Amino acid sequence: MTLETIERQFKQRVCEKVRLAGEGLERFRVFTPFQFEDGDHLAIVLRREGGRWVLSDEGHTYMHLTYDLDERDLLKGTRAKIITNAISAFFVEDREGELTLPVPDEQFGDALYSFIQAILRISDVTFLSRERVRSTFVEDFRAFVAEKVPANRLTMDWHDPLHDPEAKYPADFKINGMAKPLLVYALPGDDRVRDATISLLQFERWGLSFRSLGVFEDQEQVNRKVVARSSDVFEKQFSSLAANRDRIERYFAESLLS
Repeated sequence: MTLETIERQFKQRVCEKVRLAGEGLERFRVFTPFQFEDGDHLAIVLRREGGRWVLSDEGHTYMHLTYDLDERDLLKGTRAKIITNAISAFFVEDREGELTLPVPDEQFGDALYSFIQAILRISDVTFLSRERVRSTFVEDFRAFVAEKVPANRLTMDWHDPLHDPEAKYPADFKINGMAKPLLVYALPGDDRVRDATISLLQFERWGLSFRSLGVFEDQEQVNRKVVARSSDVFEKQFSSLAANRDRIERYFAESLLS
């Protein structure tokens, strides 16, 4: 099939603004009008591979997402589900970060259409609403804690069964096996910080022996008075997960030995 025929298929199936430019032997850059949120165009290459034509982003899509997101957060939680669903829906292959799609039976137009849809769907992880982002932060934090703390030392969604059988004052985690257990809270916003502060104050009234850790999604986005009140009752706080992963991991390691 000639280059002109392939380009014609692209234009008919996708849009008239698609064009091809040669970049060597049996390799072409595919230019489209489609963009990421920040205005960067999708990076797509059509190349000959093992006797067949393949569309590839050559790793650009994931690289572009990591401008705003931690690479590790793309591999778990809500974001990972969005990516996995997009790859599955459009029969795209993820080759350790490179997205590819073989062209079946010289159906170049259909293949390009599907490939573009997959990339745009994957990029939807940057369009999560604020509420969805917060839920993702909690998922990310829970996965992080579960990875760094041995399962036999960890209780998720803990509450005190004696004083609080209805679980009105929960903690995201209780880490056991130390002289004083460590109660851990994910703090995505004002309401969660207030609730955690109230819970810790109640534990003090009950005379419970414990230590406490709070990790904010972004402390700068929380009301100053709310932060100030929480700092009076939390033993340790970190202003964000993203910027303090190593420090939080060290804190856990030291706490487990105390």
